[in-house]
Amino acid sequence: MSANLMEKNILITGATDGIGKQGAKELAAMGANLILVGRSEERCRQAVDEVAAFSQNNRVDYLVADLSSMSQVAGLAAAVQARFTYLDVLLNNAGAGFVGRVETVEGFERTFALNHLAYFLLTNLLLDLLKATPDSRIVSTSSGSHLRGKIHFDDPHLKRGYFVLKAYAQSKLANVMFTYALSRQLAGKRVTANCFHPGLVNTGIFRKVPFVGGVVDWVLSPRAISVEEGAETMVYLAASEEIADTSGVYFYQKKAQVTNPVSYDLDAQERLWEMSAEMVRPWLPG
Repeated sequence: MSANLMEKNILITGATDGIGKQGAKELAAMGANLILVGRSEERCRQAVDEVAAFSQNNRVDYLVADLSSMSQVAGLAAAVQARFTYLDVLLNNAGAGFVGRVETVEGFERTFALNHLAYFLLTNLLLDLLKATPDSRIVSTSSGSHLRGKIHFDDPHLKRGYFVLKAYAQSKLANVMFTYALSRQLAGKRVTANCFHPGLVNTGIFRKVPFVGGVVDWVLSPRAISVEEGAETMVYLAASEEIADTSGVYFYQKKAQVTNPVSYDLDAQERLWEMSAEMVRPWLPG
């Protein structure tokens, strides 16, 4: 795929490592104007330098934000609105798994906050910018782990029975259900919303998880694919004209896939949306 993305504005969260950084390299090589988002100023600077060197494109900038904090998500959205008058692609990609149950400063379980609520809030805060941009796209990184997920509506922050893989699977299922609900809301708005499973990418997402992380990486590593392979579907969804009018679809290896049966439940989708909106209401306008 050799799309021309000249003059396209693209925001990528989780862009200092893994498929986020690889996707940024490839999209920059197609000519896009990029803003990379990461938690560390130093790593953001390094990523910008790597992306610019790879792509020979100097229109690469960064913003620093810890997206497990909703106040920082809101600050990021404000900074993007100050820099861009239009936004062609929002790539919600930041994510992680955490061994112990930790609450953010705002009282949310950290996995749910970073992997789902940040996607939900950032997307909603940037919707006006996206709607003002013809044929814009929202792409969210989910995972095959969503197939084992369940939305614990009575205990979404897993105060009872927390386990890292349980929390991760719930958050990735939430990404799929959010995408489906968002796509319906955007019908006729010339904004698409899709999500994808990158595959078992050798990024070591659980590497820092004591005991569990080492085992998970050891089990997965023989089947793991490269970051270049893992970024293929992300880049495809962000840039390909083949899917310009496709919305509300979960992709794997650039092909539409069937998802967890629960994800198609419209009542559950709406319940998740309403619950998420209530959680982030202090940071939503109006």
